[in-house]
Amino acid sequence: MLVGFDHADDAGVYQLTPESALVQTVDFFTPIVDDPFTFGQIAATNSLSDVYAMGGRPLTALALVCFPEKADLAILERILAGGLSKMMEAGCTVIGGHSIRDEETKFGYSVTGLIHPKRIFANEGAKRGDRLLFTKSLGTGVISTAIKKGVARQEWIDTAVNSMTTLNKKAVEVITESAGTANLSADDGRRKAEGAFEIHSMTDVTGFGLIGHAREMALASNVSLQIEASKIPLLPGALDCVRAGHIPGGLKANRDFAECLVAYDESVPNDVRTILFDPQTAGGLLIAVAPADAAALKSALIAAGVPASEIGEVHAATKPLITIC
Repeated sequence: MLVGFDHADDAGVYQLTPESALVQTVDFFTPIVDDPFTFGQIAATNSLSDVYAMGGRPLTALALVCFPEKADLAILERILAGGLSKMMEAGCTVIGGHSIRDEETKFGYSVTGLIHPKRIFANEGAKRGDRLLFTKSLGTGVISTAIKKGVARQEWIDTAVNSMTTLNKKAVEVITESAGTANLSADDGRRKAEGAFEIHSMTDVTGFGLIGHAREMALASNVSLQIEASKIPLLPGALDCVRAGHIPGGLKANRDFAECLVAYDESVPNDVRTILFDPQTAGGLLIAVAPADAAALKSALIAAGVPASEIGEVHAATKPLITIC
């Protein structure tokens, strides 16, 4: 076992040979949008995300289905079709699954991928001076809550759904293809080649929110993080939802758990402080990259059609663990 749950990493990694290892993860949840096909797409995108966050390539998936006995099976058919569409986009083969009767619909996948044992991106590894890049935007949790309450504007729904159904595949291709011919680095066992980006740590921002996943990276790497609030990309309507009180239970739980490790500059507004704990579905990647490569990586991601923002940097370990300025 190369990666377990010691540092709350996104997926487990088990080595098969000197050149290959399995990446394994599982995720499923209740519907967050009304359309069954779209829900299936979101569930698949979210399930695939943890494999991408480790730098892996998804290979196979098993569907996990909970469905009411008396519900219309046409709805389940659409959910499965939506999920399959994203699995096909990812080049991941659905080879089976399991279903049970349940009063509440739940859907997701167990996903298995491949990765090189020396090209794993884990929570551990961020170094002092690294720049923090973030792909996608925050706000799917509060917007999903507004959708459930029937008060979300259509433009908010459209942008949130687009985010939640966009695979992190392109971002990882930019990162991994740059290191495809890399040689083993002597100092830390990672791979670095001419033209490759020196990335030390990576995670996806999902259910624990930006602060929760930043916390995991900081603790695993024994560093502190400074994040610039004004540079964090937000989905349209995200702050409107916060101000209107459309706060999911997961956000409150995240804040209760992790805010004790956070210090804010007085200039950071309360609504922005709140959105930092918003639980994301199929969120973006948080990347700790060497300062010399940060601009080039950001440009390469944007050129590939992946939104990317530099939102902060890594400091030596100190208290507080995370500073928001």
